[in-house]
Amino acid sequence: MRILRNLFLLIFPFLVMVLVNEVYRFKVADPPYQFNGVKAINSDIKYSDRCSWIAHQNTSYCKTHHVKFIKRYLKLTDILYFNVIRLLHATGGYKMANIFFLVFLFPLIMWFSLIKILDYYFLIKKLKKRNQSNER
Repeated sequence: MRILRNLFLLIFPFLVMVLVNEVYRFKVADPPYQFNGVKAINSDIKYSDRCSWIAHQNTSYCKTHHVKFIKRYLKLTDILYFNVIRLLHATGGYKMANIFFLVFLFPLIMWFSLIKILDYYFLIKKLKKRNQSNER
């Protein structure tokens, strides 16, 4: 049962991400952004009311027009955001580092951590139950 739970927790977020992206694809009427023959779902047109690939090229445009909830924390989030980008560039292979660290390694660490948390939770629950039955 643990193996099924762990596989579900590994696969489910990726399935949701793909499903949301593919459903959204049908709602986009603008021409897709293309880079090296790869097409994105969104365009790179500047919109003041929604995000597009322009944010990848021009972060300040995105922050000015789209950031609402974390506006007062931008000084803090910018440190993390730009340092991650700087570190990815420092590898000498930004694209591969981006895929390896942000698409593979970081989610894998989060998944592993979640699995350990759940394992410990159920172990504690089991030990408490055993302790309560021994007290009787």
